Formats: sequence, structure tokens, C-alpha cells
Amino acid sequence: MNMLKRTATAAVLIPLVLVALFYFSRLAFFIFIQIVMLAALLEFYNLPRKKKVFPARTIGILLALTISASFYFSEFSIGLALFACLFVLGLYSLLTTDILEKLVQFPAGIALTFFGAVYLSFTLNYFNWLRNDFGALYIVFMLLVIHIGDSFAMLAGRRWGKHKFAPLASPNKTWEGSLGGVLSGVMAGVIFQQIFLQGQAVLWKTILIAALIQAVAQISDPIESLFKRAAGVKDSSNLLPGHGGFFDRVDSLILATHFFYYILVYFGMN
Repeated sequence: MNMLKRTATAAVLIPLVLVALFYFSRLAFFIFIQIVMLAALLEFYNLPRKKKVFPARTIGILLALTISASFYFSEFSIGLALFACLFVLGLYSLLTTDILEKLVQFPAGIALTFFGAVYLSFTLNYFNWLRNDFGALYIVFMLLVIHIGDSFAMLAGRRWGKHKFAPLASPNKTWEGSLGGVLSGVMAGVIFQQIFLQGQAVLWKTILIAALIQAVAQISDPIESLFKRAAGVKDSSNLLPGHGGFFDRVDSLILATHFFYYILVYFGMN
């Protein structure tokens, strides 16, 4: 039943993502990324609440959108966005921390509010720059490498896995599965390059970059899992049947998207 749910959800999500990548205007795509990012952010903020720690969700959304604005408006730098976030969050904290009970909660609450906004907005908004600067095909390449690799990492781990990769964060992940994920991600990347990017990407760079993307994604995934483990939950939500929540779906992308963008900027694939 879970596999049926996963397949049905994927059958909806994959065409939606492809349409957004190839047919949305710059503004429409930016809004699409904000919807996904904010959905994941709200799930992130809900996790510590299970342990009686309360990030300021409304302020966190404002901070996240402020950071997002720096990815759309060239005049509004990320440095200015971060200063605005710190100023607003600091002022909010001063005005609302007015009783001892709130003072006890203050350090954890303010830290998670700020971290959540940066963790998801600063990273996932690189989808906008990837699309604008390099094109939708490169994003499809990255997504294929990550998700094919993740799927085969799970299969390889079940078949050959013996040595735990990150036992506290992801007890089922193994080094053997991780290697299987990297190899299958590279194979997927090479096939995509031969069909769609042959004139834009050389083979040896494709192999190296696909391996690096998949490796970074495998670090990004268990970091997200640590937040869920700390909250005592398996999934961040059940909004995406068979897949958990939005935070679960973007876990591998949080570091990999940012990483891939700068690989293309400084190293390239051609």
C-alpha cells in the first residue's frame, strides 16, 4: 500500500516539477519555490514544538521570505537580507520576551527560528539561480542523480549493507548502500548527459560532478533526519502520501542544490 501511495504521489509531483522547470516564468517559478520552501519550513518549526520548544513561526516565515528576496532582486544583497533578519528577530525577541517563562525558552526559540529560515530559504532558493544561470536541464540532471542514487542506495543497503553510515540519524543507512547510491547516481548522470547534455558537458566532468552531488546529498539527508529523531517522529508530516512531508522530500536537496550551483560557477561541466 505504501508503494502505491508513493507511486501515485510521484505521478503527480514529477510532472508538476517538470512543468514548473520548463514552462513557468521567472516569477512563477520563484513563487513555486517559495511554496515548497515555506511548506518545508513550517514542518521544520513544528518538530521542536513536540519537545516544548517554540520557534516564532510567523517571524520565521518573514525572515525566510526576506532571504528569498535577495535571490530575486539583484539590488537586495544576501548580506543586507541577513542583517534585516537579525534586526527584526532581535527586536521581536526584545518586545516579546517579557516574562521569566519566555526567557527560559528564548535561546532555543530564537536559534531555531533563525536557523530554520537560513537552512531552508538560503539553500533551496539556489534553484532560482540554477535555472536562471544554467537552465532547467541542469536541474533535471541534479534531481535525477540524487533521486536515482537515493533509491539504489536503499536497495544496495538492504542487500549488502553491513557498516552503518550514521547510526543515530539514519540507522538503516550503510557505507555499502552509500557506495551503491554514488555509483547508480553516476550511471544516471552519464545516461542523461549522453542524451541531453552531450554538447554542453564532457564525460569525465559529468562522472566526477555526479559522484560529488550524490555524496553531498547523502550528507544532507541524515542531517534532516537528526531533527526528526530529536523530535521523536519518523516523518515531518503526512502531506505527501507515501513520502512524508515537504521537509522529507527536500532533505537531500538542501545542501546539494547550493553545492551544485557553485560547482557549475567555478568548475563547469564543459
